[in-house]
Amino acid sequence: MKILAVDTATEACSAALLVGEQVFARYEEAPRDHTRKILPMVQSLLDEAGITLADLDAIAFGRGPGSFTGVRIGIGVAQGLALGAEKPLIAVSTLAAMAQGAWRRDGARRVLTAIDARMNEVYFGRFEEQSGLMVPVQEECVIDPQRLAAELALEGEWHAIGTGFATYGEVLQLAGEQVPASAPWLPMAEDMLPLARAAWLAGEAVAVEAATPVYLRDKVTWKKLPGRE
Repeated sequence: MKILAVDTATEACSAALLVGEQVFARYEEAPRDHTRKILPMVQSLLDEAGITLADLDAIAFGRGPGSFTGVRIGIGVAQGLALGAEKPLIAVSTLAAMAQGAWRRDGARRVLTAIDARMNEVYFGRFEEQSGLMVPVQEECVIDPQRLAAELALEGEWHAIGTGFATYGEVLQLAGEQVPASAPWLPMAEDMLPLARAAWLAGEAVAVEAATPVYLRDKVTWKKLPGRE
């Protein structure tokens, strides 16, 4: 099996390639520089593995949530590559990939993921490990950190990871025992690969035109200036 994964949904820019059981990966924190870096990353992976896009079974992309611009860049790049190579696409949750990374690095079996969504909100997910894959145990959401802390009751040990915890750590004192997961606190494309492989085997790959991003926040709200209501 050969799967390429790309992610630009946050400040991180990453790409990874699965060829059989071998993984090739690139990762760089490069805010506002994704469009310049992602395609060279992809080409370097293909060159290292000695394959071409035509050899792939599918291309996975970070579907969000995350930066609106970053998510759009990621799906646009994935669609462009898939269209030219006539390959299907696999959407992978950004939050799930972060949880998968905590499992890979720390062996964390129960993980809370939170990305700073700005405007005093976080993108939040809760995952548990099942047969080596992080599975959501509640619907992903965008939520005020104070409301999340008030509503979410936890039992036992949970690993916490993401820029949402870095930004709102004092607010997000959730019930239950939290253990900081190891860095980096941003999604990495190599952690999308196990999830993408499982989705491929389950027949969840889609045609290029059917691939969609997940923003969670349907619209951006802001306070209007005085006199401009």
